[in-house]
Amino acid sequence: MFGPREIMVVLVVLLVVLLVFGPKRIKSLGSELGNAIKGFRTAVRDKDAAQDAERESNAQAEGAGAVPHAATDAQSGGGAPGNSGPVRE
Repeated sequence: MFGPREIMVVLVVLLVVLLVFGPKRIKSLGSELGNAIKGFRTAVRDKDAAQDAERESNAQAEGAGAVPHAATDAQSGGGAPGNSGPVRE
């Protein structure tokens, strides 16, 4: 995957980064990046948990006798705007 030339380019880039930032700043950048990734994972996990809880509550509400909107429209004889009921001939 990496040839000798690509490895040399990566090493030069790492050396330049080390010279520009220094070892202390690179260490702090690494810890800041780690904390950012940890926070992102936590946020995603919390959002997934909230969505799962919402799905479960919706499933329980439907199972407890909640009537879907389509069923109430069918019972009222309408659903389309301007439709006052079933057509009688």
